Amino acid sequence: MAFAADRYERMRYRRCGRSGLMLPAVSLGGWQAIGGYRDDEHSKRIVYTAFDLGITHFDFANNYGTPAGASEALFGRLIPELPREELVISSKAGYRMWPGPYGEWGSRKYLIESCEASLKRLRVDHVDIFYSHRFDPDTPLEETLGALETLVRQGKALYAGISSYPDPHFSNAVDIVRARSWAPITIHQPYYHLLAREAEREVLPTAERAGVGVIAFCPLAQGLLTDRYLAGIPTDSRAAQEGGSWLRSTLTPDRLDKARRLDVIAKRRGQSLAEMSLAWLLKDPRVTSVLIGASSPEQVRTNVRCLDSPPFSPADLTDIDAACA
Repeated sequence: MAFAADRYERMRYRRCGRSGLMLPAVSLGGWQAIGGYRDDEHSKRIVYTAFDLGITHFDFANNYGTPAGASEALFGRLIPELPREELVISSKAGYRMWPGPYGEWGSRKYLIESCEASLKRLRVDHVDIFYSHRFDPDTPLEETLGALETLVRQGKALYAGISSYPDPHFSNAVDIVRARSWAPITIHQPYYHLLAREAEREVLPTAERAGVGVIAFCPLAQGLLTDRYLAGIPTDSRAAQEGGSWLRSTLTPDRLDKARRLDVIAKRRGQSLAEMSLAWLLKDPRVTSVLIGASSPEQVRTNVRCLDSPPFSPADLTDIDAACA
């Protein structure tokens, strides 16, 4: 399989905190994009388009896809044609995956069993990043982080990460691994977009202090910060499909009004709402990458155009904040 020879000239790469890991400014996730949502051939076109554009980071979790695990399994079928040494593959565990008391949260048993199962589905002998997908209030944080340390020490993960750990849990995690000389927290994956800015209080300050990279998930608010829903819910959209009730519930009149006001600003800047929304996140040097989903190759191309965004003027930033207020 021949890929674009200029793929590394098309993308910008940013250092993940103070680690040696470099990530593309735009990464591709498998949450709502592939694995039971699209067939293999369609998903292959999405993934290969991303790689041709310099997207080398592909993010999964054990429960992504329909049924759970289908996204990893699909990507595993694509691996033989991709240069594994050029890829950063990540997975996570924390949400419900199988029945019984060991099928979710942050126990050592669940995380290690989950990683082993993910490796089999992905058909690789290691992932580049393995995350604790969410903070577990009922399991000692030392146990959860100790499981990540074990996976790194065994070579089943190269880097350890956490997702959706607001402070003080994020700071506590950093302190614990440092005190024990365990695998450092290399990256944090928070929910972060123009209309959800809790990460600015709960993640970014600690990430900067501790030298931890940040990759924002749902940077387009599940499509709200695109032109997809500005004129209503299209019949071919995920929100209109069976199982889309949660997404429909997020498309409130207030949030749609904010998106329309942001769209006016984006057009004034000569770009789409999605391009502006991603560029707004990437203007912060503490943000290593934005984690997009895509249901078509064209969506990947459109989102990568955020890298050509003009600088934000003070007036732009003031107007964006006012539109989001």
